[in-house]
This record gives sequence, structure tokens and C-alpha cells, in this order.
Amino acid sequence: PMKPAELILGKTIPYIIITLAQMVMVTVIAVFWFEIPLAGSILLLFFAICLFLLSTLGVGLFISTVSKTQQQAMMTTFFFMLPFFMLSGFVFPIVNMPVVVQWLPYLNPLRYMLVIIRGIFLKGVGFDVLWHQSAAMAVLGVVVVAGAISRFRKRLD
Repeated sequence: PMKPAELILGKTIPYIIITLAQMVMVTVIAVFWFEIPLAGSILLLFFAICLFLLSTLGVGLFISTVSKTQQQAMMTTFFFMLPFFMLSGFVFPIVNMPVVVQWLPYLNPLRYMLVIIRGIFLKGVGFDVLWHQSAAMAVLGVVVVAGAISRFRKRLD
């Protein structure tokens, strides 16, 4: 008798907990071991990580609703991971990409998260500067999660 949204939430809660624990661990290591100063707000970083989780877990959930088997889901995920990473601006600056390709990173949540992390850690900027990136991740997350929930069908396979 569970609704699709409840089942999807139950599937994602463990990943949310693990990711937030990793965020704390990586932030502590960055600040205390590598001595990278955290110039901005830790609460804003936590909020941005939650938005990033919404969008990336939404993509994973959408892939799982489209795929018929676990192997198909894994192959689809591998197909998306490399372009997401390469088109995020982490490896290559987006302005140096061909003009046609420069539009693709707007659909990539990692692009926005990188701007937010750099802004919070290195520049100490606040939400007044980063709200564009936060809003874009929120929109991407809501659209993808809504798409996953609408496509979700319980199966006993």
C-alpha cells in the first residue's frame, strides 16, 4: 500500500545519510589536514550539498525507473557519469568548449556545485551571490525527482 514517493524516499535515505557523513569527513580533512580555510558558511555548504543530492539522486532514480535490469541501469549510469564529469567545468573550462557544447553543462548539477564549493571555501561568498546556482540545482532536482516519481512502477521482478 505504499505510494511511489514513499518507496523512493525509503530507497534514497541511506544514500543521503552516507553522503552527508562523507561531506562532513571531507570538509574536516580539507580544513584540518590540508589546511584549506573554510571562508564561508558551513550551513550554506550543507544546504548546497542537500540540493546537489536532490538533483544527483534524482538522476539515479530516473535511470532506475527507465532501466529494466540492474545491468542496464549500471551501463546507463556509466554512460552519463563521464560526460557529467567532463562537462562540469572541473577538468576543462566551460568557456573553452565549443559553443554548442557550452549549453550542455546547464543541465549538469555538478557544474553548479563546483561554483558553490569554490565560492564558499575559497571566496567566502554567501547566498546572495550563490542563489543562481542553488536555484538551478533546485529546479533540476525537482524536475528529475518528479519525473522519476511519475515513471515509477512497482514490480515484483
